[in-house]
Amino acid sequence: MNQLSGAEAVVRMLRLHGVEHVFGLCGDTSLPFYDALYRTGSDIRHILARDERSAAYMADGYARVTGKVGVCEGPSGGGATYILPGVVEANESSIPVLALTTDIAVGSRGKFTLTELDQEALFRPLCKWNRVADTARSLPGLFRTAFRAMTTGKPGAAHIGLPFDVQNDPVDEGDIWADPTFGRYPALPVAGDPDAVAAAADLLLAARRPIFVCGGGIVISGAEEALRRVAEAAGAMVATTISGQGSISDEHPLAVGVVGSNGGVIQTRELVDAADLVVFVGCRAGSVTTERWRHPVPGRTKVIHIDVDPGVLGVSYETEVSIAGDAHLTLEALARAIGEGGGTGGDAHALVVEARRSKRDAFRLLAQSEDRPIRPERVVADLQAVLDPDATVVCDPGTPCPYFSAYYDQRTTGRHFISNRAHGALGYALSASLGAYIGRPGVKTVAVMGDGSFGFTVGELETVVRLGAPITFVVISNAAFGWIKAGQRHGYDSRFYSVDFSRTNHAAVAEAFGVRSWRVEDPARLRAVLAEAVEADEPTLVDVICQPLDEARAPVSEWVA
Repeated sequence: MNQLSGAEAVVRMLRLHGVEHVFGLCGDTSLPFYDALYRTGSDIRHILARDERSAAYMADGYARVTGKVGVCEGPSGGGATYILPGVVEANESSIPVLALTTDIAVGSRGKFTLTELDQEALFRPLCKWNRVADTARSLPGLFRTAFRAMTTGKPGAAHIGLPFDVQNDPVDEGDIWADPTFGRYPALPVAGDPDAVAAAADLLLAARRPIFVCGGGIVISGAEEALRRVAEAAGAMVATTISGQGSISDEHPLAVGVVGSNGGVIQTRELVDAADLVVFVGCRAGSVTTERWRHPVPGRTKVIHIDVDPGVLGVSYETEVSIAGDAHLTLEALARAIGEGGGTGGDAHALVVEARRSKRDAFRLLAQSEDRPIRPERVVADLQAVLDPDATVVCDPGTPCPYFSAYYDQRTTGRHFISNRAHGALGYALSASLGAYIGRPGVKTVAVMGDGSFGFTVGELETVVRLGAPITFVVISNAAFGWIKAGQRHGYDSRFYSVDFSRTNHAAVAEAFGVRSWRVEDPARLRAVLAEAVEADEPTLVDVICQPLDEARAPVSEWVA
């Protein structure tokens, strides 16, 4: 039987699972893997990143827009520790990202070898499945198990460690096979219990003001059309979490927008409180979505909870019905159970119309402001005006996330808005936008970040320029870690401490990397500059001098209160 090296087997297993791109950074322990890619992986494109954390975020963005497993890689020691933030973010966001880390040789363990650490213990709490290979012959089975774990049930991240000698040792070619089904997600979805679906249908048809609160599970499972049919048949309002944006078009007459403490506004909170039935679907009903479990008020309204992970059902709210199942299959069953229903009239429709009018009027006043520094609302409105509906917008947490979640309309369904909501680490948007662009090169990709986030990840501008990716970067420049400063103003009597930093000329920095750039201080210039940046067929950056977050009227419930 023909034999391959372990590294060659890794490349073959990736290809058999449909992997076309690997994002990563080189290191001594990765030499066999890189050589195998060079010799046998011509149909796998390796994207050299400048930081392992960035590589993981690139794989995350790629996986979100393609429905395929994202793959990142890095070397032993520091490389393994740097890649961790992206792995845990993907895992907690139900995004299948495979992290490959190379390692010292098995025979070198326990001898004070440079970069030695227990990788399996390091990754254990951060991903759904995790193993360091001890032998080359185990590699094919490990890859089959990892891909199956990442894409079935609740999707998540996986890690495989590849010791140096394991990469060089032989593998029988006959062991190299895979089921490509597990290269995409969700694989092997399971529908909810029919009796529970029937009970949920009865509750929906009996409710006068039902509301769906949709998490990322809707977009992940492709349940948008089924959701629309159920909502219209039941006359139900449809709200989303930040990760659930794209579950329904914001132009649909039953669409509420984002709810919760980040991106929700008073008008959307009032709709949640007015509901007599709340249906959480593809959503964990966590602290941000429910404003720390205060909206909906526990015990005051009936609750249905639908999620692929049975472990989240009934944790935060007592439920009338809990359904463990894929959002798409379960909503399809629910649509059949409801039938044509009662249409879109009634209390729910009227409430949505008034709430949207009130929210829109309040936003318009701020978005048309000529104030300097420029209001963040103006950035949202002007960017919305120059982007096509199918553009991909990637937002860092901090200043961009609440504004774009609250006010940037999702005019079409599907994954067109991305933000790292699981752990909210700064420095995500620049790297994730590159992964999103590589996964969906036919549409415009825009990354919006604060200047704090820019400082985390500026080195990846070299990667963007090297690849010629025509991404537009928008920097909200306010010379502070604005989210924390706003928290100090609202919760600690403006005792500002260690949150301010010097203002950087981000346009000049980007130009030094070869990015075409503008700096905007006059709100009257903003839209024209954004239009020019978006239309350019090259990397562009717009540095916007913005109102500090602590002085703004951000859609964050604790600050508004």
